[in-house]
Amino acid sequence: MYYSDELIEEVRSRNDIVDVISGYVSLKKKGSNFFGLCPFHNEKSPSFSVAPMKQIYYCFGCGAGGNVISFVMEYENYSFQEALKFLADRAGMALPEAELSNEAKQQNSLRNRILEANKLAAKFYYVTLRQPEGKAGMEYLRGRKLSDETMRKFGLGFAKYSDGLFRYLKSQGFSEGILKEAGLINIDEKNGAYDKFWNRVMFPIMDVNNRVIAFGGRVMGDAKPKYLNSQETKVFEKSRNLYGLNLARLSRKKNMILCEGYMDVIALHQAGFSQAAASLGTALTSGHASLIKRYAEEVLLTYDSDGAGVTAALRAIPILKEAGISARVVNMEPYKDPDEFLKNLGADEFQKRIDAAEGSFFFEIRMMEREFDLSDPEGRTKFQQAVVKRLLLFQDEMERENYTAAAAAKYMIPLDALKRAIVREAAQREGIREIVRPKSGIHSGRERESGVIKAQKLLLTWLTDEPEIYLQVKKYIRPDDFTEQLYRTVAELLFEQLEEGRVEPASIISHFTQEDEHRQTAALFHTKLVDIESKVEKEKALTDIVVKVKENSLSNGRGKIPDGMDPLLKAIADKKAIENLEKIRISL
Repeated sequence: MYYSDELIEEVRSRNDIVDVISGYVSLKKKGSNFFGLCPFHNEKSPSFSVAPMKQIYYCFGCGAGGNVISFVMEYENYSFQEALKFLADRAGMALPEAELSNEAKQQNSLRNRILEANKLAAKFYYVTLRQPEGKAGMEYLRGRKLSDETMRKFGLGFAKYSDGLFRYLKSQGFSEGILKEAGLINIDEKNGAYDKFWNRVMFPIMDVNNRVIAFGGRVMGDAKPKYLNSQETKVFEKSRNLYGLNLARLSRKKNMILCEGYMDVIALHQAGFSQAAASLGTALTSGHASLIKRYAEEVLLTYDSDGAGVTAALRAIPILKEAGISARVVNMEPYKDPDEFLKNLGADEFQKRIDAAEGSFFFEIRMMEREFDLSDPEGRTKFQQAVVKRLLLFQDEMERENYTAAAAAKYMIPLDALKRAIVREAAQREGIREIVRPKSGIHSGRERESGVIKAQKLLLTWLTDEPEIYLQVKKYIRPDDFTEQLYRTVAELLFEQLEEGRVEPASIISHFTQEDEHRQTAALFHTKLVDIESKVEKEKALTDIVVKVKENSLSNGRGKIPDGMDPLLKAIADKKAIENLEKIRISL
């Protein structure tokens, strides 16, 4: 559905950005802006800024930025149209609706078509499970002690034949291309198009808004792989979704139970532990941790009690800690996982294990203890040295002191000796210059910006922050002087606003519909400007930026030299224009 610029602007203007973001992020006022911890990456110091005057946000850590529409798109994983409808509903506005023709539906966005296909696929699998051809799946689920209510709650289904879903969705008007993009079918030269899932119990994977974004399938029999999951698509990223989170986020519990498999989550919910969720066939990531942080301050790890489960827990603990989430580990021995535990001992015993869950620090130390022979003096010394290194990971001094005392008491280490060892280890580290890597890897892929690009960004930020300089800048700079297409479009819109005596960065961002365009545009309004007190120095800085932008423009055949000019005359004019740039002195 197409919406006019005027309607988009009305929706945006009727949703104050501070009010909206405050519903997701804890903000504190600092000067004229508000700051908080960025919801899009893990951080301990607030670098997420919301500017009420400009009605835009920007994270100086990861580069996320945009207006209120951008925020809803990125946070809720919505398309532009979905975010606009969400905000319109919030403001009590009714967006115009239109009945789409079959042709228009076919041309709708790939993302929306995938969601439509997934929704119908989930219904198809759900119905199949309850038909005679779903008998094997139903017997399996009954054997796992699942009630009809639990099966309904999780939308469980069954895929019987290798072409059943394909034929059904084709009859509903979906092309092979869309179904392949959705991860519902495979296509090869030998077999043509056929279902990705068949002879499997099906687990729909839903996002926090209860939309089906992917599937997991458990095979009947001994075929491999035992569990098959959807590949990543336009609507599904493993690192940004958790199985069962759509239900767990509604729990009123103060913690979240994190486990490994679909059946663990389902069994926990059926037993009354409605805060359970699981990562989707992949190790816990910083993206998962950021997602969990929205709904819980503590995580209870119930990974399998085998070696792989212990390794997964040890890997997850620092990721959770960096996100500001405390972790405890639930001991399920002698059973392997929550599902097995509940079947044998029941919910009451599982609650007792939760109450007695081990803190992440002592879990790590206990696992580390296995690597040393504590009956041998040398092994005991090495173990104590490892404990010292682990204690040094605590940044907060009081927290470190508390754990130092607890570790000394638990492992019978003289407290004074342990403290001295920590001081020595810390002193040795002072002299070691380590390579500092950015947290979460958010900066690791960035290339150094060229001087020209930086100058163009600085100029756009400066014009936004101090629109009074426009009268001087427009004598030399036009939108065509900007090299990047996005920059030129932003400059055109900004210059139009400045001519009208206004500056509205948020409405410029609304001109774009893609999330990455919103980020890039927001960055153009947040380039770091050096604070300059002297008017003379300020004029010199602005002059240098204008000259660099214009000189690059002329050197590349842009600027004010007509494109139709004779090549020789144009070259002469370009050279003369560049020489004249040296005479520019902007007066404020």
